[in-house]
Amino acid sequence: MLTISNLQKVYPNGTKALNSISFTVDQPQVIAIIGPSGAGKSTLIRCINRLVEPSAGQIMLDDVNIASLGRRDLRKARRRMGMIFQEYNLVDRLTVMENLLSGRLGYVSFWRAWRRNFPPDDVRAAFKLLERVGLEGYQDTRADALSGGQRQRVGIARALMQAPDLLLVDEPTASLDPKTSRQIMRLLVELVEEQGTPALVNIHDVALAQTFSDRIIGLRKGEIVFEGTSQDVTEDVLTDIYGEEDWSLTIRKANGEDRGDDQTQGKNNGYLREAATG
Repeated sequence: MLTISNLQKVYPNGTKALNSISFTVDQPQVIAIIGPSGAGKSTLIRCINRLVEPSAGQIMLDDVNIASLGRRDLRKARRRMGMIFQEYNLVDRLTVMENLLSGRLGYVSFWRAWRRNFPPDDVRAAFKLLERVGLEGYQDTRADALSGGQRQRVGIARALMQAPDLLLVDEPTASLDPKTSRQIMRLLVELVEEQGTPALVNIHDVALAQTFSDRIIGLRKGEIVFEGTSQDVTEDVLTDIYGEEDWSLTIRKANGEDRGDDQTQGKNNGYLREAATG
């Protein structure tokens, strides 16, 4: 369980990026974090695993306060939090398999990692994940030869190689076309259900957030101004988060049939392999 209590981030110039953020994640679900640029979405995600240092507050992952850990204990705690980046954060000159196995670096010795001599169980797990994300047969392909959608799938698989208790996902669809964006979000939903791992997803696209998330948190100026289900997002809510605008064409009421059909399609391995070309 993740419990955020009175989390704050104030930069040296006095900018308050986060102001008394509090919420709890206590079940496997996709939680979308929405809000305008500069609202603190990426800062929130990165404070949780301390890629950005919080100024105050608690970040409790079960009984461990991430905010107070020293460097050595923080390295151990980060094993439990898989990070998926907007720009993929892959090593371009390495193969897909080598990028996946980098998700196990926190579990093997320096010399074993340097020799790329990973345990057979890790290699088997990597092959299974490649198949699951629709990239079977791509293990020897260099990362820089992949499309954007394929690179994001590698990033997702690499995060899952950590066997994390929590997924932190920073703008996973920002660089992708609409079709590939839906495929990536659909895959995240399926994996959250299969792995029993909750995911916090920073995302700009309100319609995608409504369709593929179980819960939505709205940020504005570093504060939570909305927390509820996808169905709770109304034009008034979006006005409160983003400001005055005609939101009638933005809102897409997420219905179970649409999302269910997407998931059923996504669980077909042939479909996933086809989708991976995006």
